[in-house]
Amino acid sequence: MKKWSWTEMLISVVLAELVGGLSALLAGNYSAFYREIVQPPFSPPGAVFPVVWAILYALMGISSYLVWREDMLNPRSRALTAYAVQLAVNFSWSILFFRFRAFTAAAATAVLLAVLVLWMILRFAKVSRPAAWLNLPYLLWSSFAAYLAVGVRLLNR
Repeated sequence: MKKWSWTEMLISVVLAELVGGLSALLAGNYSAFYREIVQPPFSPPGAVFPVVWAILYALMGISSYLVWREDMLNPRSRALTAYAVQLAVNFSWSILFFRFRAFTAAAATAVLLAVLVLWMILRFAKVSRPAAWLNLPYLLWSSFAAYLAVGVRLLNR
């Protein structure tokens, strides 16, 4: 196990937050559009999303650092690959949904993301149990987000 480094952990968190921030930036003006579409039941107010995602990206960054600092080369590499794949899919969702208004693609992407988050958690658990547990809120939220995306797709044809 590598020595603990606050700087490296902070870099991991900032990188995850930057992925979310860049995705939001490329998605365009999402708040007005969010208010215009028909929402499924239990949809939270638009102001909830940036707060929740900021917390989730921070947890992702911390958990990726916990995995990165472990010495188990192959399991660590597989876990970080799962992390990168789910992060890329996560990045694309806001752009598909808000920029392109591609509800079908966004719904499929949201479902795929929930599956990939579970895959990532299972990979993380082989390297660092705390890293896996830190992503449980992300799994719950991405599953809820998939419900919302599918609901928006069905209600806004």
